[in-house]
Amino acid sequence: MKPDSRLARVIQSEDFIITAEYQPRSGTSASPIEACAGVLHDGPIAVNVADNHYGVAMSSLAASIGLERSGIEPVYQVVTRDRNRIALQSDLIGAAFLGIKNVLCLSGYHQTLMGSPDSANVFDIDSIQLIAAIKKMNEEGLLLDGTKIDGPFSMLIGAAANPSLMPLELNIIRLKKKVKAGADFIQTQAVFDVEAFKHWLDAVRSEQITKKVAILAGVMPLASAAEAKRLKETYTDFNIPDEVIARLDKAGNEEAQKKEGVAICVEVIKKIKGLPGLRGIHILSGGNEAVVPQLISATV
Repeated sequence: MKPDSRLARVIQSEDFIITAEYQPRSGTSASPIEACAGVLHDGPIAVNVADNHYGVAMSSLAASIGLERSGIEPVYQVVTRDRNRIALQSDLIGAAFLGIKNVLCLSGYHQTLMGSPDSANVFDIDSIQLIAAIKKMNEEGLLLDGTKIDGPFSMLIGAAANPSLMPLELNIIRLKKKVKAGADFIQTQAVFDVEAFKHWLDAVRSEQITKKVAILAGVMPLASAAEAKRLKETYTDFNIPDEVIARLDKAGNEEAQKKEGVAICVEVIKKIKGLPGLRGIHILSGGNEAVVPQLISATV
């Protein structure tokens, strides 16, 4: 079946696309979801719901339904780190039954990076294989073992890309595999080095990838120089230039650094908006959803 989400319809148009994220909390209270929905209700086209991104939290599926009930279109995230193909397909069928229409396929950070070093990872299939599995569920109505899905199944498929991954040739090969497997849109890791991102996007465009999928550039308002240093040292997908860290540090106290982080993010948005082949931005707010409207205003 052809995906029929709001995000899918906007991708088919020529409109500039804005998505954001929500990071579920480690609790059962509905208050954080309601607060997120209140802030983002009239902003992004859709909102990604993180799947145990930095630690154990409410499931992406449950939080996605919470946002859906509050009038926000969710992008249900699924990481292959925690589930084998049985659980993955089961969760996807359940998500479709509950009305979820968008899914983002990820491998997930290693468990040692998200506060659960004693947990065993799974990685029965990788994110590319997961994309292919969902495409099969969409187009053939079949599970991986050939079992027919009883009832409609249709999801817009998303994937992630890291523009900083080197060598560039292997980076593009991996991206092309995700597109061939069935990805409909790509959200990149946070962009801080605009020139490096332009170089990556030029390579993506030269391979005709931008004609096949919607590319959304990740943007992130850093809260402080300390956060920037921690992210750069801990996670390989955060390519934060030293000059950005120095600028945050020079800003002054905690509040001043937070404002500077937003200012830097706005500058990035203005520099990348309009680049050939770029369809939109994905705002990685790091749990600070309240800053999203300010960043969206920078795209006007």
